[in-house]
Amino acid sequence: MTLSTNIAMSRLVAQQRALEVAANNMANANTPGYKVERVLFSDWLSRQRNVDPPAGGRVVAYTQDRATWREDQAGTVTHTANPFDLALTGDGFFTVQTPQGPRLTRDGRFGPRPDGTLADGAGAAVLDANGRPIQLSPADTRITIAGDGTISSENGELGRIGVVRVTDRMRMTAEGNTNFRADAPTAPLPSPGIVQGAMEDSNVKPVVEMTRMMSELREFQLVTQFVQAEFDRQKDAIDKILSPRL
Repeated sequence: MTLSTNIAMSRLVAQQRALEVAANNMANANTPGYKVERVLFSDWLSRQRNVDPPAGGRVVAYTQDRATWREDQAGTVTHTANPFDLALTGDGFFTVQTPQGPRLTRDGRFGPRPDGTLADGAGAAVLDANGRPIQLSPADTRITIAGDGTISSENGELGRIGVVRVTDRMRMTAEGNTNFRADAPTAPLPSPGIVQGAMEDSNVKPVVEMTRMMSELREFQLVTQFVQAEFDRQKDAIDKILSPRL
């Protein structure tokens, strides 16, 4: 392939990644606690050496898919009347114990396991302010959860749900659609603003994502047309060179 085709192909790969991210956002428009993803592109500069390039052509810029990041805006709080559904209105995360270790999440759809452990939909135990699983007994039938995370029943106070803030959000790695691994220290959030009987919706705006996906698709098609035109041009040139002269 020629240099121009290589440059176009780098953009084509990046556009494919942008389409995948937009499609994943659309697929999670109804996932509680999901944060919309965005793609960060940058230039990858190739400095031409030992060549005689045209003016301005000594540095060739390829398109590079540098990273993905998430928008932190809170989603809409929807009331469900389920006492174990919890929404965070503050800047924080619940902590759940997964097989890979503690993970952070904004998805507050919780419920008791058969043994009484409060857990998320995947069965990961919800941790309290001391990093221990929260345990409910069969006698605890009327559960109330205060804004600071304190859990109580008709038998008294049962514990306090741990909500933490990450000191450096740039060092959070997504695992799945709603869980994050924190590679930076976390600190307890004293006033998390928990709302019982509610959940935080995804912050995906379907109309915006659909418009973005259509725009990304048009750019993908434009670059594809360029690559095809360049291929046809090279093929036509080769045919003319190799065809017998009349």
